[in-house]
Amino acid sequence: MATAAAAGEPESPAELLLRAAALVPLERYALAALVLASAFLYRFLELHVLGDLLRGLRGGRVALAFHPDSQVYHRVASGCRSLHGRYLATPWLASPHLQTLFLGIWGRPPSVTYRRQLYTVRDGGTIALDWLLASDCEAAVVTSCDGTISSDDSTPIVVVVPGLTSDSTAAYVKHLVFSMASNGWNVVVGNHRGLGGISITSDCFYNGGWTEDIREVVNYLHQKYPQAPLFTVGTSLGANILVKYLGEEGENTPVAGAASICSPWDLLVTSRFISRKLVQRCYDKALAIGLKGYAKLHQPVLARLANWEAITSSRSTREFDHHATCVVAKYETVDTFYRKCSSANYIGNVSVPLLCISALDDPLCTKEAIPWDECRANKNIVLATTPNGGHLGFFQGLTAGRLWWVEPVSEFLSALHDSPCMHRRKTQEHGLQSPLESSIDKGPYVNLMEDGMVAAVTNEDTNIQDSLDKQIARETGGSDGKVDVQQTGITRGLHDESQSAEMNTVSSEDNVAPAEGPAESQEQREELSADKIRDVIAPVKKSINQLIKSQGRSVWWLAYIAVVTSWPLLGTLGFFLYRKKFRNSSPAKWLLRS
Repeated sequence: MATAAAAGEPESPAELLLRAAALVPLERYALAALVLASAFLYRFLELHVLGDLLRGLRGGRVALAFHPDSQVYHRVASGCRSLHGRYLATPWLASPHLQTLFLGIWGRPPSVTYRRQLYTVRDGGTIALDWLLASDCEAAVVTSCDGTISSDDSTPIVVVVPGLTSDSTAAYVKHLVFSMASNGWNVVVGNHRGLGGISITSDCFYNGGWTEDIREVVNYLHQKYPQAPLFTVGTSLGANILVKYLGEEGENTPVAGAASICSPWDLLVTSRFISRKLVQRCYDKALAIGLKGYAKLHQPVLARLANWEAITSSRSTREFDHHATCVVAKYETVDTFYRKCSSANYIGNVSVPLLCISALDDPLCTKEAIPWDECRANKNIVLATTPNGGHLGFFQGLTAGRLWWVEPVSEFLSALHDSPCMHRRKTQEHGLQSPLESSIDKGPYVNLMEDGMVAAVTNEDTNIQDSLDKQIARETGGSDGKVDVQQTGITRGLHDESQSAEMNTVSSEDNVAPAEGPAESQEQREELSADKIRDVIAPVKKSINQLIKSQGRSVWWLAYIAVVTSWPLLGTLGFFLYRKKFRNSSPAKWLLRS
């Protein structure tokens, strides 16, 4: 009876729920768990497969930001088809994290064989310049290739600046290098110090704001290949370095055009972003591991400059920058380093046509740091953003064999090369000082280039300058006023014209009758005035002679300048020399003489 009574009692809601749950098959629970896990991963990995399907697999539209009156956009970027289309990510890589991870692990880069050149900068550091020439990609067709570039070659050169702890072996670098070389351009990768298998040979390390290396490399290439237009492409942290360099130089850079890919823009904002969420903290730890691996390669030097134990114990990029970067580069705090080295501060001073590409879902360089207004205010900048792409990934196609951003960069630089918008240095150029030569040996000589610009003559032209000095010494030497001119054509005419003042001085002094007393003092004053004018003409004459010797193609232009500028001086000189004769002569005498 007790059991029956107990059995007749109503069950509690919990017991009823458990009994109902027991009736559900286990397969249903497994399916529900799979759905929840998929939703979590879809959100955690920021997948966008459903979005791509809803858009009909057309991809997201490329958004452009530029100044309304920008000639760079209207004449260059407007003709780039890829910038006015859409980007569709590889379906099985439809996530910024999957794209970034796949690029770092595999990337499917093309086969590239570089030609290495070691360049020593002024402070003794060594940089590895890895070349891929256009002739290297044509080797299968043209077998007679020596793999060198002549000094008068006009083939455009692209300088690539890799990202943090990356070098010329990175997959995305190879994609870009191979594409540009296949289009007939010469490409050189400027590896950061201590990367590319090169040891640190000075106490300087590269960082996110170190622009001295790219400045020296660009000036070196411009001096060695003056006829070849220079273009630069920066990726990730290399993009921050590149834009900062362009802003620092302004008009005084030989770079004709540039591209910035996935730049962090604001290092302080980026640093806080990668320490915000769990997935970003994973990237932060991965970057810190890479930085510590870079430090271990150069432990003998870095342990002498900073606290090695603190460096090896760094668990984030901020800690590494605190213990290593700020100590070596002498920044007060990490925030000071981030603020001073952020390229967003230099956007307004960029005077070079610049294409900037960023993905709004970049897991490392957040869209919060993109300087939208600054880019719109600068007529030289075109900013292109895509909804997807990850960090330097932008894989497209079913096989993920291509990076989308490589195509717009190639189109933009090619269109810029064929347009009048290509930047040209407007200020006076200075010769590049070799790492092993002293600035004391530099002379104030100038060289007139073919495009009419004036540049300093480097030590490569020392023989020309020695001959110039000897020639000037022969012309200006001696006290008798005689000049030995051994030139022909227009050069002789310019010398005769510039030396006519000295010959007129001698003849006028012979024609003037000697006087006594006050007249003699008056004659002395006239001679002093003539000497002063002669001193004024001498530097002009010397500069003209140097210009004629150093570059003979612009002699007609120099002749025009010499004629226009010398007549007022000769007229003034004649007035002082013949003033006494004019005073003592009457108009009647002059009429009779005529």
